[in-house]
Amino acid sequence: MAAERIDVRTAAEMWRAGDLVIDVRSAEEYAGGHITGAWNLPIQLLPLAARDLPPGPVLTACSRGGRGSRAADLLDLDGRTAFVIDGGTEAWRAAGLPVSTGSEPGTSRQLRRHGRLNGRQR
Repeated sequence: MAAERIDVRTAAEMWRAGDLVIDVRSAEEYAGGHITGAWNLPIQLLPLAARDLPPGPVLTACSRGGRGSRAADLLDLDGRTAFVIDGGTEAWRAAGLPVSTGSEPGTSRQLRRHGRLNGRQR
C-alpha cells in the first residue's frame, strides 16, 4: 500500500498542529533550505532511524516529492501513518510557507513537542 500524498495546504495544517515533518534529503540539500521545523533524516538512514521517531503521523519531504514519496512508503510499510507532501519543499516555498536554512530544524511547535533527533534532546 502506498502512503497518501497530501497537498501543501493540508500539510501546513498538520505542521501547525505539531505533526512531525522529516526532510529525507542529504544534509547539504537540507541546509540549503527546508521546511521550518523539519528534521533531517536522509532516506538511506530511514530504515535504521525510523524506530526512533516519536509516535504519531509523519510527513515526508524532499525537494519535489520523489524521495519523500519513497520514504513515506517505507514508513507506511513499517506500520507508521505517513504522508508525502506533494511537490515537496519547492511547493511549500512557492506557497509562501516558512522555510529555514542551515543544519538545524529552526523553531516550530513540533520541536517543542517532539524534541530533536540524532542524539539531541528528546
